[in-house]
Amino acid sequence: MALVGLAIVQLQIPVLRQLQQEKPPPSLAEINRELAREKTRLSLWRQMPALGFDNLLANWVFLQFHQYFGDIPVREQTGYTLSPEYFEIIVDRDPRFLGAYVSLSTSISLYSGQPERSVRLISQGLRSMTPQVPPQSFTVWRIKAIDQLLFLGDAMGARQSFLQAAAWAAQSPDPDAQIVAAVSAQTARFLERNPQSRQAQVMSWSQVFHTATDQKTRNIARDRLTALGAEFATAPDGSILIKPPTSD
Repeated sequence: MALVGLAIVQLQIPVLRQLQQEKPPPSLAEINRELAREKTRLSLWRQMPALGFDNLLANWVFLQFHQYFGDIPVREQTGYTLSPEYFEIIVDRDPRFLGAYVSLSTSISLYSGQPERSVRLISQGLRSMTPQVPPQSFTVWRIKAIDQLLFLGDAMGARQSFLQAAAWAAQSPDPDAQIVAAVSAQTARFLERNPQSRQAQVMSWSQVFHTATDQKTRNIARDRLTALGAEFATAPDGSILIKPPTSD
């Protein structure tokens, strides 16, 4: 059901963005009024009884988040202060909603500047997961590790999370899990040898780059990777390859 809900959300997002582009730019007073209304809606959604349909409510709130996050001209004036409020509802209602965690980390850590809140929500969600349920749950440990390393500067906490990602991936039936297990274990070794490891930071920013759902995030990740000495190349199939620096 969560996958069906995520598919519906992904189909709706382009429509929402098109509608946003067609609207005339609002005044600052209108923006502030709408922000106040959205805070009220978030409070209502937090208390709303879902009658057994918590995952559908989480999908609905995720769709509303994308409308909020994607309204770039408005967010440039107000910032992303409401982002954590959406994900507190989503994680509380459907902690196994894997598709939400990348957006959670990006919007809260990178744009709201509250990585400790992101890590807390991810940790809350992980308590409802196992290495097998939901599939690819190991990716959530990697997202937590990236927040700890890149935004909190907690290299040893990140190392433990990468080790957990490796352990969960090793138990997963997912076809890509063994590759993730190896990469996660390698990143943990980099951090064990050197808590300031550029190799570990490059591998972490590379995941941000490849999983970004918007161009702004991708550009930020590219800039950080370039500053760390990574090089970009295009593969024959058109995919972007990121080569880490030779020295750590």
